[in-house]
Amino acid sequence: MPITIFKYKNLSPLWIAVFIDIIGFSMILPMSPFIAESFSIPIFIMGIVLSINAMFSFVFGPILGKLSDKYGRRPLLLISQAGTFAGFILLAFSNSIWLLIISRIIDGIFGGNFPIAKAVIGDEVPPKDRGIQMANIGVAHVLASLIGPGIGGTLFSVGGLLLPGLFAAGLSLFTMIITIFILNETWPKEKRDLNHELKKHVVIHIRKNKGAMWYLTLWGFHTASFMIAMASLSFFAQIVFGINAFEIGVLLMITGIFRAIVRFTLFKPTIKKLGENNAIKLGLGMFLFSFFLVGFSVNLLMFFALIMVISFAASLTRGPLNSMISQSVSPMEQGKINGYSSGLDSFAQIVGPLLSTFMLNFFMPFYLSFLISSIALVPFLMGFKAIQLKKYEMPRLNQERLIQE
Repeated sequence: MPITIFKYKNLSPLWIAVFIDIIGFSMILPMSPFIAESFSIPIFIMGIVLSINAMFSFVFGPILGKLSDKYGRRPLLLISQAGTFAGFILLAFSNSIWLLIISRIIDGIFGGNFPIAKAVIGDEVPPKDRGIQMANIGVAHVLASLIGPGIGGTLFSVGGLLLPGLFAAGLSLFTMIITIFILNETWPKEKRDLNHELKKHVVIHIRKNKGAMWYLTLWGFHTASFMIAMASLSFFAQIVFGINAFEIGVLLMITGIFRAIVRFTLFKPTIKKLGENNAIKLGLGMFLFSFFLVGFSVNLLMFFALIMVISFAASLTRGPLNSMISQSVSPMEQGKINGYSSGLDSFAQIVGPLLSTFMLNFFMPFYLSFLISSIALVPFLMGFKAIQLKKYEMPRLNQERLIQE
């Protein structure tokens, strides 16, 4: 049986680039409560700092996605990666809260890696395999989470922000090299020109596409609950269980190991047995169950076990949902639709740190569970509606006519 992550060879450098980019992001998570301590700010203010990054990603992510439709995927990936590199350099030398905020703004403006990566998959992979390949972005998350939090917690314990910032900047530089020398353009000029001509004759409005809007709405509620939960983990562990940055990094690293084992053993058989739609329903139900209980964790073991359930639910849900979103529109709209879904991710990343730190700062932890599970109930119920997706192809008659002209 072939290893599906390498089935489409042109995507291999993309996985490497996404993997490295996520390592840089995942390094920050275990440091967050202790960055707040080092700058003598309440955790709620640190939540605002984390949200600022997502605020700018929310605005600029869809823009970069649309620009990649017009100018190609590789140039926009390089611009995005260069901005991430600059943001991490500034993070390394941040000696005030204002420099820290500016570094997060820069990283947010150029945070277009994920919508463009999803568009590359949409360009390269047929619908029948797109769910598995979209889930490979989750694999990149999984593998990065094996080492990112541990590296971040260890380097911060040794040298504050300087070491993790420089390390992450070095990784971003490496992704630029990979993109320049290894990644092939999946949306070349001839396709862009054809796409431009076809749009004069074939107008598709995503907002009038009921299937696309249904999945985008479902994704918006799901990713909001997911990001609130993820943003709260480090703060929750530090407040409730009193563990330090290194211990939080180790906890998240062990979680990542479990997610990797699940992804490479249980994920594909489960998807094949249940089908994507049933796997999504199961995953959304597991999220609802886990999000309700996590705030009532009485010890570290229970907390850890619930994170394991959340990890498995993420494997079942997020990749297949991204596949459904991608399949709900034509090939001409891949950059746009993935820009919208990533924009919803960015909005969730704005809300996540704000709400999680606010709730943990001013209320008992179990109130956070009520909030997250209430939001998670919406996508769980929406998941039971059967949506018939239309099969899209580039209009061949128009292609032939344009070639003749």
